[in-house]
Amino acid sequence: MALALLFSGQGAQKVGMGKSLCERSATARGLYEEASRVLGWDLARVSFEGPEDELTQTKVCQPALFVHGLAMLAVVREHGKTTSADFALGLSLGEITALTAADVFDFATGLRVVAERGRLMQLACGQTTGGMAAIMGEERAKVYELCAEFGIEAANFNAPGQIIVSGDRDKVAAAVAAAKERGIRKIIPLNVAGAYHSRLMEPARAAFARFLDGVPFAAPKFPVFTNTTGRTVAEPAAIKAALVAQVVSSVLWEDCMRNAAAAGATEFWELGPGGVLAGLARRTDKTWSVKSFAEFADATA
Repeated sequence: MALALLFSGQGAQKVGMGKSLCERSATARGLYEEASRVLGWDLARVSFEGPEDELTQTKVCQPALFVHGLAMLAVVREHGKTTSADFALGLSLGEITALTAADVFDFATGLRVVAERGRLMQLACGQTTGGMAAIMGEERAKVYELCAEFGIEAANFNAPGQIIVSGDRDKVAAAVAAAKERGIRKIIPLNVAGAYHSRLMEPARAAFARFLDGVPFAAPKFPVFTNTTGRTVAEPAAIKAALVAQVVSSVLWEDCMRNAAAAGATEFWELGPGGVLAGLARRTDKTWSVKSFAEFADATA
């Protein structure tokens, strides 16, 4: 078996996540306690109790998902499910979780990185008026044409026929209206705080680049795929550049998954609070062996 670990992106969070892990595992409790010390606020309380509107804030949910993913990895290891991994990949902020799992950062450093990313992205949301929409059942070329015409970006290529577009709210609304007139079968405006992975995140990208200048990076202990290219990234300088670019770049998640399979991954394990990534994997290739550990986490309580 060649195992690829999958780590969740923003939107997967839910109130109560991590509570059962901490009730069962001293290691998981230790991670949440350390996280609260590093952050200076009670991550466990917000993760376990909410309220939902607080947990869904970008500056909160990004570190919350990071800690949850690594706590779940620790518990999976404690239960003897696996002692090692062969690959890791994460959706958007999950890429930082994947890099931490591969020892590019220690836990505290990775947490500081993802917390600053979330803080800066939330600031950028407040400085702009952004929107996003999901386009279902269309080819990439047609979506690229729509984006070019209306001055927006293709933010996520999640799976075949599932593409997210992002940009100025009025431009996204105009693109949605035009798409429906042109026979695009299903396009859904999303309830989001801003235009993630678009040019409107440029203030966050620039500030994040400055922040990362002072952060030490190590080479990963096993291959990690980057959202910006869909390929592995190994040199510390290249990892740093990819994380900076990712803030304003398309998330090539489908490419990451296909390239992991081509590199030899035979098992995909989703370590997150839901089964979103497992669902995307099955939509991409039904022959892949995919498992979500969300139910396992709940069962450990």
